[in-house]
Amino acid sequence: MKVYNTGDVRNIALAGNAGSGKTTLAENIAFEGGKIQRRGTIDSKSTLSDYRPVEHEQAGSVYSSVLNSEWDGVKINILDAPGALDFIGSAVSSIAVADTTLLVLNTQNGVEVGSEIHWRLTEKFNKPVVIIANHLDHDKTNFEKTIDQAREKLSNHVAIIQYPVNQGPEFNSIIDLITGKMYKWKNDGTNPEVVDIPAEEADKAKELRMQLIETAAENDEVLMETFFENETLTEDEMREGILKGILSRGMFPVLCTAAKNNMGTRRLMDFVKNALPAPDTMPAALTTDDKEVKLDAKGPKSLFFFKTSVEEHLGEVLYFKVMSGEINESDDMINSSTQNKERISQIFAVNGKNRDNLSKIVAGDIGATVKLKNTSNGDTLSEKGTDLKFKDIEYPNPKYRKAIKALSESDDEKLGEYLHRLHDEDPTYILEYSKELKQLIIHGQGDHHLNTLKWHLDNIFSVQTEFIAPKIPYRETITKAAQSDYRHKKQSGGAGQFGEVHMIIEPHEEGKAKPSSFKIGGKEYTVTVRDEDVIDLIWGGKLVFYNCIVGGVIDKNYMPAIIKGLMEKMENGPLTGSYARDIRVSVYDGKMHDVDSNEISFKIAGSKAFSDAFKQAGAKILEPIYNLEVMVPSESMGDVMSDLQGRRAIIQGMSSAKGFEVINTKVPLAEISKYATALSSISGGRATFEMEFDEYAPVPGDLQNDLIKAHEAEQEDDD
Repeated sequence: MKVYNTGDVRNIALAGNAGSGKTTLAENIAFEGGKIQRRGTIDSKSTLSDYRPVEHEQAGSVYSSVLNSEWDGVKINILDAPGALDFIGSAVSSIAVADTTLLVLNTQNGVEVGSEIHWRLTEKFNKPVVIIANHLDHDKTNFEKTIDQAREKLSNHVAIIQYPVNQGPEFNSIIDLITGKMYKWKNDGTNPEVVDIPAEEADKAKELRMQLIETAAENDEVLMETFFENETLTEDEMREGILKGILSRGMFPVLCTAAKNNMGTRRLMDFVKNALPAPDTMPAALTTDDKEVKLDAKGPKSLFFFKTSVEEHLGEVLYFKVMSGEINESDDMINSSTQNKERISQIFAVNGKNRDNLSKIVAGDIGATVKLKNTSNGDTLSEKGTDLKFKDIEYPNPKYRKAIKALSESDDEKLGEYLHRLHDEDPTYILEYSKELKQLIIHGQGDHHLNTLKWHLDNIFSVQTEFIAPKIPYRETITKAAQSDYRHKKQSGGAGQFGEVHMIIEPHEEGKAKPSSFKIGGKEYTVTVRDEDVIDLIWGGKLVFYNCIVGGVIDKNYMPAIIKGLMEKMENGPLTGSYARDIRVSVYDGKMHDVDSNEISFKIAGSKAFSDAFKQAGAKILEPIYNLEVMVPSESMGDVMSDLQGRRAIIQGMSSAKGFEVINTKVPLAEISKYATALSSISGGRATFEMEFDEYAPVPGDLQNDLIKAHEAEQEDDD
């Protein structure tokens, strides 16, 4: 296959709500560029995109698809992203890697929630956007309403370049304001007839063209001067101004298509070639140490991997963008994360599941390779001595969690392997084995997202699984000081066991002075700290241990055994069996025996004394609290606020953004396990949220009692 120079490459992401027509549009671009001889359809399951079994099953995109086409000597790389928000990870990586996003709008429905969210991703990554008004051949289409919504919800810099003459079931013509011509198609969507603008459209076209010229001129001072002098711009000058406006996000052009009948595709491809930026005109990429790397075919060799797919008969396929240099087959490169050597044995240009071999590929182009040993999504390969590491793509935090288990214990090992493979293909699947909860937890973007994971396990990997309710990782702590002592004594023929420990426990607070005296139950205790051990607990918080022994009543060598006994209880709190945290322990007295004392004796004595003291120390259950940022349409604000109040939410603040209200709140994890589904129902799918762990806080007293009773009942059942 042909090798393209950097200036002859265009990288576009197709984004937008599910059902907007992205996959069909991608099929048209491949067809018009001669990559396929016949256009496939979603109904016949024959498109280049959506080729995986799960996508055939669901009749929609689950993963992004990588395609390419050619138009007038220019290679067009296409990243066709899923529109369903549960599969937002693929949209994130597609928009991050592409140079321009084509935001496809279904003109029957206007600007839908998926389009809004994908738009916000383009803002996050500061990427140019072209709006494609699609489905103009449907009876409920409304181009004018769609444009009004785009200006209201997305940007007032939306600029019409094409508009439909006869939208609706009879649609077959558009006016192009750059060329000043009308394009008219036959029913089969073949090469359009190009004619002069009819008289009845002349005034409208003239007015809109003048608006477009003014908008294009505003993006460049020289063009603005030319416009003032000549009161117009040439077609080439318009393209120059449009390109500058697109690059600066000062202009968002609108083009028209009816993808089902392949109308508008060729003119769109003209626009991609002539008006969209080549990779080397985009801002330089940043490394993890904020170094700019110019996208230059003559620069050092470097690749960034943004996608993984496991393909039948081929194995793991890794997709990359060439960030600099020229990559050849058999190049040896270094993984900047692991410092391992990798050899690029093969290079492919990809069209869905179809692949063409390349001998080399240059900066700015997108390709794929196989048989890499230790490279995955987010990794950088660079030539020896350069040590480049590009910033990883930041994916949204999980919003939904379930516990999963194999129905057959013999499949446990396979389940772990396949879950890691599914994470490689979709990084927004987060796998966690909780030793504390004794559950395998899968985190994802929503119920549909996790059900799709289960579909793969059941149908592709033949590992039958079930979802179960995930437990909440509670914590236990204390609220006041308490004293306890315990003597462990056991005698059995020969040497016995003896250890006695006296301790005081109290809440740990950062910056608190070392203990010197306590008053507990009307009794005064004075302690002198000899040694201090501060243990950072892997589950959060601390255990601070003070050796306050005087006179050698307990040998210093037994202190580690006492700490070990404490840690066993910290890992299995007395109230609910949850991890305990943030406790100070002062061992101030005890006894030992010259013959019978040993480490196990003091471990048991320390454990028992701690457990007894814990129950007297105002024991409290803590629950995980999450920061929740909810972006909700103004009209749904009241219902969302009411729902949050029912979830024990504490509102932290509110703000507004483009017709949305942003609510910042703190909510217990126990109250938001299915919030994604509830919020979608309340807002008609328009509201979105992000969540991030914040802190542990005490649960209300009635809930604490319920949790303790539930744990006691569970213990009885186990017995």
